[in-house]
Amino acid sequence: MKAGKVVGMVHRLSAPGSLLLGLLVGILPRSTMAFAVPTENRTARDPGAVPLVIEMLGDVYEYVPTLQDWWHADGYCRQRFARLPSELASLVGKLHSHQVQSAVWLEDGEVFLPKPKQRRNISAPILVFKNKTDTKFVKVLADFPEMPAVSACSHVQWDPEAVEISTVFSYAVPAFINEFQLRGFVDEDGFVRFAIILHGHHSPYLPVFRADGQWHHFCVAWQIHNGAWSIHADGKEKASATGLSASHAVDGHGTFIIGQDQDSLGGAFKEKESFSGNLTGLHVWRRVLSREQMEKVRSCVPIQESLVFAWSSDILEVEASVQQDTVWLTCPGPVEECRMFQVTQGSLASAPCSHLLPFICHYKKDLYLQLKKTQSKPVPRLITQVNAWANATVIPESVFQAEARGVDVLVAAGYLGVVETVLTGTEPPNLDAAALLGVLQLLEEVSDMEANQPEDLASLEQLGQHYVAIAGAILEEQNAEEWSEIKAILDGPMTVVENMDKMVSSLHQLLSAERPKVAIRSKNVGVEVRRVSLDRATADGAAYMMMNQDAPDQIEVPADEVERLRARGLRQITMTNTWYGYSSLQRLLTSGNVVLQDAAVSDGGRRYLNTQAGSSIISSSLVSDHEEISTAVRYRLWHRSQALPDQFVEPICAFWNFSRSPRGGGGWSTAGCSVITSHVEFTTCSCNHTTNFAVLLQFYEVQRSAEEESTLKTLTFVGCGVSFCALIVTFVLFLAVGVPKSERTTVHKNLIFALAAAEALLMFSELAKTNQGVCFAVTAFLHLFFMAAFAWMLVEGLLLWSKVVAVNMSEDRRMRFYYVTGWGLPVVIVGVTLATSFNKYVAENHCWLNVETDIIWAFVGPVLFVLTVNTFVLFRVVMVTVSSARRRSRMLTPNSSLEKRIGVQIWATAKPVLVLLPVLGLTWVCGVLVHLSITWAYIFIVLNSLQGLYIFLVYAIYNSEVRNAIQRMKEKKKALSFTNCSHPINYLSSPRNTSWEVGKFSPSTPENTASPSLEKDSATKNSSGKGNFSAKIPAGLASIMSPERPAVQLTAFKSSGNFPPICSFPGLT
Repeated sequence: MKAGKVVGMVHRLSAPGSLLLGLLVGILPRSTMAFAVPTENRTARDPGAVPLVIEMLGDVYEYVPTLQDWWHADGYCRQRFARLPSELASLVGKLHSHQVQSAVWLEDGEVFLPKPKQRRNISAPILVFKNKTDTKFVKVLADFPEMPAVSACSHVQWDPEAVEISTVFSYAVPAFINEFQLRGFVDEDGFVRFAIILHGHHSPYLPVFRADGQWHHFCVAWQIHNGAWSIHADGKEKASATGLSASHAVDGHGTFIIGQDQDSLGGAFKEKESFSGNLTGLHVWRRVLSREQMEKVRSCVPIQESLVFAWSSDILEVEASVQQDTVWLTCPGPVEECRMFQVTQGSLASAPCSHLLPFICHYKKDLYLQLKKTQSKPVPRLITQVNAWANATVIPESVFQAEARGVDVLVAAGYLGVVETVLTGTEPPNLDAAALLGVLQLLEEVSDMEANQPEDLASLEQLGQHYVAIAGAILEEQNAEEWSEIKAILDGPMTVVENMDKMVSSLHQLLSAERPKVAIRSKNVGVEVRRVSLDRATADGAAYMMMNQDAPDQIEVPADEVERLRARGLRQITMTNTWYGYSSLQRLLTSGNVVLQDAAVSDGGRRYLNTQAGSSIISSSLVSDHEEISTAVRYRLWHRSQALPDQFVEPICAFWNFSRSPRGGGGWSTAGCSVITSHVEFTTCSCNHTTNFAVLLQFYEVQRSAEEESTLKTLTFVGCGVSFCALIVTFVLFLAVGVPKSERTTVHKNLIFALAAAEALLMFSELAKTNQGVCFAVTAFLHLFFMAAFAWMLVEGLLLWSKVVAVNMSEDRRMRFYYVTGWGLPVVIVGVTLATSFNKYVAENHCWLNVETDIIWAFVGPVLFVLTVNTFVLFRVVMVTVSSARRRSRMLTPNSSLEKRIGVQIWATAKPVLVLLPVLGLTWVCGVLVHLSITWAYIFIVLNSLQGLYIFLVYAIYNSEVRNAIQRMKEKKKALSFTNCSHPINYLSSPRNTSWEVGKFSPSTPENTASPSLEKDSATKNSSGKGNFSAKIPAGLASIMSPERPAVQLTAFKSSGNFPPICSFPGLT
């Protein structure tokens, strides 16, 4: 490097700081590496500039030609309840048509600072490494302990001409020379690339900042857990990964050298690997810093926790040729890049956030129209009074006139004081929707104010007092209607809570050793910030209590959590608490229909009605060294419920999750929270994190007692167990005894298999709840097999219809159609459901479909279709049977009495109903009635849980085909035993035809005609009670299946598969 440039890189202090600052800014040329104080974030306003509104199908874009930095542009849009757009590719044509050519800002989620940072100048001692050499080095005289995690941060000014490898620092121990290093070089594109070395293992060289002669801030971090490492530069994460030397910690008692690579312990330097540039503010910690802490370090705020080495000339051994100078630095550094869209090229790019560019605000169209509607009304009297009282525009008359004004804390406190005076006066004006939006705009604008000077602290406290008073006033219950009007814009009053959290965090500046606690209280809102010494803290010392109408609400950090924080090495924390009284915010949430979105499941004993916020809302957050501390909390809140005598109220511990629905303002969640104790008037909860908590009350309509519920569950399990065994025996009989193949037997076997598989899964589904993966699989297979069971019930109905009504279709074609219906259709239904709703498929507390979403219709919809079709089939069969019975009665007994003919017709109606009702799945209709009475619940469970037993009795025990097949097996066995007989029994004689065929409706031609010899033989066997089951047939069922009474033969009709019992599928019944 040339000697002339060194003069530009540093300037020794020979004058007061202001003079030096003027010299650095006004004298040094931009071509040098001198650090110049950046231009403050500013706005270039054109009084004649008019925003351009572009309306699209579902969105509205407002182009603002006023030049602003990224933060002011983002604040401008947020003030109007809009956002910077995330992309603009679809808008390029419209922009070109309006002659918009310049680049515009885009939304950038990586911008860490929520507002333009207040920059401050500090005088910093720096080390000047002039040119690359093997002699210049600085040794750190600190004793480094063993480090399972490490962070190192510094400000650096890189020599752009040093294109070879440069070692920023190296740490060596006797056992390993390359224990911990940071190296970099300038690539051909002008970027400085960094790489971390741990135990000799090398991360890739990745670009972190430009070699532009400016000061840049970097932080590198590593931890032994997973070998995770990261590199941050100028407030953004540039690289991160895992797997970098995760074997052991960084050894202690080593040698730390700045500016050189150690090829031996403390020496053997090489010129080509030395550092060239300037460096200051190097700190090393025995931990991984959070992003918040890295930002504080970049802002020149010290982080003391786990600090191993702090930048100080007292503990640096500086080689003689290394120059030591002082320079004015601006904290934080000037380089923060934000996304922008280049309209002319139609491409994305980045630029420093402090640059001035036009921008575009993006609205959803419904929100924009609602804003227009609200602003079309006359200016609210409240806004007029506030502006007149302050003699300034405190609240703009229209939302679309709002701007990010950048007022200081003194002015902001004055604005809020005027608003509070008007809102809480003796005759306050009505707070209509437009005025409410204006007040919320003001609260959003001043929520993150900070005191930049000591004299601003008093104004900051006044701002907090006015803020709390205004928040309490607009959250009054009487304003519920106004909140409902702006629901489409804000979707609820939790925006007040979100802004309150930001404001309260600013009050930490008021704390000191003389004033460890600041508390502010209004009618409906209370806030408190305080410092807690963990060395002296007890369980009560980490608690916050607020009186709620003579009943104390409380939140605390449990004693075991305090001990855990002590074990981490923390000695002092800052605790922030907020409280929102019952009857204000909670009722506004209820009026806005913002209820718990987690699963609230109705079961067989109670029906879910609704969820309400029933308590105060209380919050707690912990901060140490500018880092938010994650910890468990315990809270106790008093609640009030107005439940009717037939209702049951269940308290739920919940918190408000702002990220659950960002555009909608968030939603309640129960993740990580549980009930410890619950009483009629209060509930104690435990949560494994900190945020805004409440007790929600879930209301249920009580339908069954605990004893009744237990009885129903027992009946379900026993009935399903008996049915499963009966189905398995029936299936084995169909396979083993050689029942002749037919459409009917094939349909029976498929239905039996599907129903048996479903009931087996159902009985053991409760055991699968503990494993999420197994529970998901069980749910999917339950869905599949019950769908298959109902599909085969539909096939049973179609097969019956084909026998009652002429159908021109061959048997082979029918069977292919039946298989597609019985198995193909269920597979498609389950597959489509999984593909479209994978994450919402399973209920939260059961291994079954999620009944709180539309997923349940993937089961209920097909079932309703099957029941509708089979009901029509049954109606048609009953009509045919009754008509046949009437004709048969007239022909055989023309002189019979009226009573006898009526009896015949009643029996002709009842017979197919008794046989076919369970077969076609129509017993499920009882499930619709279970909520009317406990009796219907018992009937439903008995009919459906014992369905397998019914199938076994009708289609195994009393099925003539099965009996004949068994008889043939016996006769065959008997024939084989008497092979020497001259007249062996003809065991191959044709059995009775027991097919599904419909009779000719002629009494003289019965459908099933057995040979006389066989009937005689059968009669003989029956009379002896051996070799047949006929003697055991009950009279009622035998008469149903008698071959002497056929019009439409029903002997082979089987009962259908059906749903699982109601206890097993909460929410379906």
